Amino acid sequence: MPQTVCSGTMFTTPSGFSPHLACAEPEEEEEAPQEGPGPGACLADGPPITSASLDTLIHNLVPTADYYPEKAYVFTFLLSARLFIPPPELLSRLCELCIKQQQLDQSPLDTAKVRKFGPKILQLLTEWTETFPSDFRDEKMVGHFKDIIHRIAPCDEAYWKTLNQVLQKLSQRLALIGQGEERRGEVSLNASSISDKLVAFKTKPPPIQKDMLSICNDPYTLAQQLTHVELEHLRHIGPEEFVQAFVQKDPLDGTQPCFSDQKKKTSNLEAYVRWFNRLCYLVATEICMPAKKKQRAQVIEFFIDVARECFNIGNFNSLMAIISGMNMSPVSRLKKTWGKAKTAKFFILEHQMDPTGNFYNYRTALRGAAHRSRTANSNRERIVIPFFSLLIKDIYFLNEGCANRLPNGHVNFEKFVELARQVGEFMTWKQVECPFEEDRAILHYLHTAPIFSEDGLYLASYESESPENQVEKDRWKALRSNVLGKT
Repeated sequence: MPQTVCSGTMFTTPSGFSPHLACAEPEEEEEAPQEGPGPGACLADGPPITSASLDTLIHNLVPTADYYPEKAYVFTFLLSARLFIPPPELLSRLCELCIKQQQLDQSPLDTAKVRKFGPKILQLLTEWTETFPSDFRDEKMVGHFKDIIHRIAPCDEAYWKTLNQVLQKLSQRLALIGQGEERRGEVSLNASSISDKLVAFKTKPPPIQKDMLSICNDPYTLAQQLTHVELEHLRHIGPEEFVQAFVQKDPLDGTQPCFSDQKKKTSNLEAYVRWFNRLCYLVATEICMPAKKKQRAQVIEFFIDVARECFNIGNFNSLMAIISGMNMSPVSRLKKTWGKAKTAKFFILEHQMDPTGNFYNYRTALRGAAHRSRTANSNRERIVIPFFSLLIKDIYFLNEGCANRLPNGHVNFEKFVELARQVGEFMTWKQVECPFEEDRAILHYLHTAPIFSEDGLYLASYESESPENQVEKDRWKALRSNVLGKT
């Protein structure tokens, strides 16, 4: 059925998430020294960090002439730190530590020392702009970035050039993000249009509205175009949106995260959920719209084949949207139509996406697709598009099941390592370039074709196959009056 971003009724524990992840109260532990990063600062070397104070974690992010944090640590901390400190404040503190440790406020500068430190701070800031570009929509972020580079630039003119290159690439990324948001805003307006009154066309052949089969009658081609839409949405979802979607008040320190009221920071994630819902309703509309039983059965068989091709491609999100649309009550009640359709393949697909055992069958198929992706020689084999609502629920329950802070006040870093693992896997999948050629006519139809509302679907369903009981008869009469203006 259609999704919402934070509903917790359908889905349970995370993909690959061990229910035995330590979320209970740990023993009190010694805090790492503040003078320099200890061995626990690196996730790849020595014992991994399980918890530490926020100050220690920030300290471990700061590069020096002889130290650079592991890439996994940088991603994990930049992803999770926003739950405790706004990104501009984090960057400000990082720069202050760099200035103090490297004596960048002294004159003259130690040129040899700065030349060892300079490339490392540039690398860290470059990683930040590439992985979390939306953070730099805040002018304070860019100001801190420029300030620290201005301090080291006198030691090497190349730092100016690198700064300009990074800022130019950042500007391009932010422009693309803005363009994507505008396009999805236009699509959402189109997607909200409904065609309830077109139910009347059932008595006015030929149809006054195009249908999917007139646009595309090849299941594999439609599955390819759905994959285009999915990857386009994935491409614009930043990793920080997974954290910001579930920001809640920290019960231990009583503080409210700084960005809890900034809904726009999860706009891409929410647009993707709206796309799933649109596809559900589009499938249901296409099935309920034809006047003749034979045509409706043909549409059902077509979408079963499309769903199967989505499964073969690794596009699990479109697969589940199609199955959800076909399982909506206005569609499932069309018993005569289903009786005329060949549905054996549909039951196989339903089995693959069965929620039993915490979606065990789906998770098995997803692991298979992920393994294929890791060993692939072509973009076609690299495609993995997870069932997005379940991924969101997994992260939601990880967030709900483990505290952000431990009773000793430390950040529960073990939780955020698991969060980063799941989000990092998604980041790998979303970077795959779609190998299929675009069909603009099909894509336009997918985004703009009118769809029935829930009432419109029920009315179309009753118009196709008469109500079976008094409750349905009463509803049919009410719908005809409200939607069609009939008595």
